[in-house]
Amino acid sequence: MWGFSFPLPGLGGILRAMRHMRGVGAVVAGIAAMVALSGCGGSGSDEAKPASSPSASNEAVDPKSSEPEPSVEYPATPEGDIDRLADEKGWVVDDLYPAASDFVADTCESMPVSAVDGASRPQWLAESGNMDGDGKAVLQARIPKLCPKWTPVMKQAVSGRYDRWFGDGTYVVSSKPAAAGEDEKTIPPGMYQARGNIKDCYWERTTKSGDIIDNHLATSAQEITVTIRASDGQFTSERCAVWKPVR
Repeated sequence: MWGFSFPLPGLGGILRAMRHMRGVGAVVAGIAAMVALSGCGGSGSDEAKPASSPSASNEAVDPKSSEPEPSVEYPATPEGDIDRLADEKGWVVDDLYPAASDFVADTCESMPVSAVDGASRPQWLAESGNMDGDGKAVLQARIPKLCPKWTPVMKQAVSGRYDRWFGDGTYVVSSKPAAAGEDEKTIPPGMYQARGNIKDCYWERTTKSGDIIDNHLATSAQEITVTIRASDGQFTSERCAVWKPVR
């Protein structure tokens, strides 16, 4: 067959041709022409579609973000035990100390010199602020482990039943200790004694209005005793060493 090509007629031309044709052959020819015509105009539905962009859920995940935090390792020492227990309990000590064990160690080291300012050791421990907040729980749990010889001092401080000693200064006479953070110092009524190589010791008892009830100046003495009454207002001591209650 020869490879001739002819332009296809439009739909109107096909219909006009079918009017002049006779029989089944005309109908078949018309249908074939219509089918050929309908296939000439592509709809473009088979055109390639652009690839969809990957969703955010398929983005790469940084493996470092899912790694668990490394666990804290504590040395197998009394100090390590203190820090582990403090972390487990959530105990917090003063920011001055890097860890709970440092706080306990500093407290233990301070015990031998804690009375230099005229306070008994349990008094110093109870009134120095070391037992504020979680400090009390930390010291109760770990002084017996780290410095056991100071355990009795710690127990007295916790109980509140301890001797209060008094150095130089002016004290308000009261059975109740001053609240933490207050500048006012208090001394309970009772009999007190100062001992040692005392030089130029002066003491006085005054009323609440400041009138002198009794006073004394000892240029040299080995022992001085004074009784403070509940009705006294203040007690003042200068250069008298440490006053300790007489039992």
